[in-house]
Amino acid sequence: MLKKMTLTRMWQFITIMLTSLSLSLSMAHLVELPQRIKFDRQLWVEVTVFKNVYRLFGSVGAVFEVGAILTAIVLAFLVRKRRSAFYWTLGGAVLLVLAFVSWIVFVAPMNAEFARWLTNPIPANWTRYRDQWEYAHATNAIIKIFGLSLLVLSALVETPKKQTAD
Repeated sequence: MLKKMTLTRMWQFITIMLTSLSLSLSMAHLVELPQRIKFDRQLWVEVTVFKNVYRLFGSVGAVFEVGAILTAIVLAFLVRKRRSAFYWTLGGAVLLVLAFVSWIVFVAPMNAEFARWLTNPIPANWTRYRDQWEYAHATNAIIKIFGLSLLVLSALVETPKKQTAD
């Protein structure tokens, strides 16, 4: 059973959960990459652009991603006086922000380009757009893995080494 949890411990839990949920969507992209990169133009464009199988990733994923970033920043503030946890937390928050900036710079422009494909011809060099979209998502997953790892470490460095049995 949960004992009385401090605000900081509860905030760590919320931050780790939101980060895990954000990472789960990015991991889907990462583990699908080897197969999806083999798709021909017709299949890749049909699944990704016209059928938009990732439609909910944008709305649900945005809540998880922004939530993870904001809670990680607040958590860094909450543990600012605890040197052992602060630097791990700050590192995790920075990596989550980096993944989001990477998404804005490399993925969002491709999403805008793909929206144009709904009413315009697919460009001959479509693989350039596909590759940027696929590999940027994969890179973001790796960044988030490290970000989540640092956030988990920030909680672990403050966990007492010896727990008493109830």
